[in-house]
Amino acid sequence: MPVDATILVTGGTGTLGRHVLPLLREAAPGRPLRVLSRGEHQDTEGITYVTGDLMSGEGVAAALAGVDTVLHLAGGAKGDDVVAEHLAAAAREAGVRHLVHISVIGADRMPMAWFATQRRAEEAITGSGIAWTMLRAAQFHDLVHQMVAKMAKLPFVPAPGMRLEPVDVRDVAQRLVELTLGEPAGLVAELAGPKVYSMDDVVRSYLTAAGRRRPVLGMRMPGKAGRAYRDGVNLASVHAVHGDRTWESFLTERAA
Repeated sequence: MPVDATILVTGGTGTLGRHVLPLLREAAPGRPLRVLSRGEHQDTEGITYVTGDLMSGEGVAAALAGVDTVLHLAGGAKGDDVVAEHLAAAAREAGVRHLVHISVIGADRMPMAWFATQRRAEEAITGSGIAWTMLRAAQFHDLVHQMVAKMAKLPFVPAPGMRLEPVDVRDVAQRLVELTLGEPAGLVAELAGPKVYSMDDVVRSYLTAAGRRRPVLGMRMPGKAGRAYRDGVNLASVHAVHGDRTWESFLTERAA
């Protein structure tokens, strides 16, 4: 990548993006860095913010003008496939050289609607006609924490029969910076956390760290999704790369 090649980051103001941006600035000082956001943000040193809506496509073409590489981090509860399709089409028209996409482990094999959406988003990137790099990562510690914190407000905390392999967002951010500054690499090794936990372990460790007392009720998830979770279909493959930061260390940091 030329030293003056512009990088556009989508989702740069989100949980992952807030870690990625400073790492990109540090790793590629002086390289033009542009962030696409639905809301207005004031430019900071080395970062230019542009407004646009990936769901509708408004403002996306202008944001991509002169861009060499796109790091696509934007995501939500629904519509990620539509967003990816709009971005890929606009990037192709703009002559973007490299698309870098963050996806989720299990996108190609978990029998759930959200995972199917992620798979369609992947297909929009891989079918764009642009050279691409894709990283499938496990659930972030932050998202697992948010989920368990909501469940802990109930009179009892449900612990479905499933296992998780949560990864620290900083480990994901560092890997994405390396991939963004490198050459297109296709589907790279998955990235997960260093340990596998049962949901019961996750819930009880959260309650201990938060200093809360709640009864924990084990539950059996029904249907194809429940069977897939029990079989560990959502877990990383044997070829995955693993981050260093554990769920326990994350909880300790949050408590501090």
